[in-house]
Amino acid sequence: MADTTHEKIRVAVLGASGYTGGEVIRLLLEHPQVELAFLSAERAAGTAVGSSHPWLRNHPKASGLTFRPLAELANTDIVDVAFGCLPTGALPERLPLVADRAKRVLNLGGDFRLRDEKEVSKHYPKTAAHLPLEDFTYYVPELSPGIPESRFVSLPGCMAVTTVYALYPLFAGAGPLVADRVVVDAKTGSTGGGRGSGEQPAERSGNFRVHKLHGHRHAPEVQQALADFTGAAVDLRFSTHSMDVTRGIMVTAYSELRPGVTSLDVKRAYAKAYVGKPFVRVRPAPKAPQDFPMLKAVTGSNVAEVAVAVRDGQCVTVAALDNLIKGAAGQAIQAMNLIHGFDETAGLPITAVSP
Repeated sequence: MADTTHEKIRVAVLGASGYTGGEVIRLLLEHPQVELAFLSAERAAGTAVGSSHPWLRNHPKASGLTFRPLAELANTDIVDVAFGCLPTGALPERLPLVADRAKRVLNLGGDFRLRDEKEVSKHYPKTAAHLPLEDFTYYVPELSPGIPESRFVSLPGCMAVTTVYALYPLFAGAGPLVADRVVVDAKTGSTGGGRGSGEQPAERSGNFRVHKLHGHRHAPEVQQALADFTGAAVDLRFSTHSMDVTRGIMVTAYSELRPGVTSLDVKRAYAKAYVGKPFVRVRPAPKAPQDFPMLKAVTGSNVAEVAVAVRDGQCVTVAALDNLIKGAAGQAIQAMNLIHGFDETAGLPITAVSP
């Protein structure tokens, strides 16, 4: 149950006409302690929210919501939270305006995730033009210590956070349970490319293809996050593929146990890592294929499922989540709930939608 003793907070959604922005709106329309005060979308400015997101047009609270140019934020009363859902590279030059009108910025884009300037220049060249960057706190609700004190918070990328959920228990604690080299195969649905993706539906339909075998920008993010949360320097081999599904990410990680580590040690590590975490569910001792994490079990929810299987010293971890919810909009709202002292689960779905 949500804590209804708090006053409502005023929220802005920047880049609200995209898939992620639409999900933030959809979820916040059901949040008991949020007022949607400002929604920006440049090309859709002046139009109703339902024109870009038809799935929202029948919601009674959405009927009066329209998109506005971001520049109009300057003439708006200060908001408590601004959700940054702008395309990568768009927020840095607009951050002074946003920072002036928002008490806190929760950014869902990639601009402020990496700290190494060489990596920023390589993977986010539009962002690199604005170096040095504002000091954003990288925040994963289940793993980051405490509540971020900074006004500026960066949420992880969807494939990155799925991978971090899969690997964190292996490197947390007194010592790593596996060798430093880890191979990860990450698969993502079509919404992972955003609403502006140029891929034709006919090319994706009925297809399964390589997205990027080397050099994906989420790889250094995973390494940075694991180093921050566990102190481990992981030698990561990270490849990505595209699936013919609308939503969802499935990560499979392959590692080798260190000498003396048992299957029971691994299972205990996963149970301990996520105990009391309402949105990360460790599957108990999967035996059949349907027992493992799968998209049908998480799509439409803010839940990430994780499972691990060990045999002959080889460790295989599987993690799955909805890229638009737990991998983006839902995780950002989860962070907002924690920061403002609301019930962590307020406004967030736990049950998946299927078929």
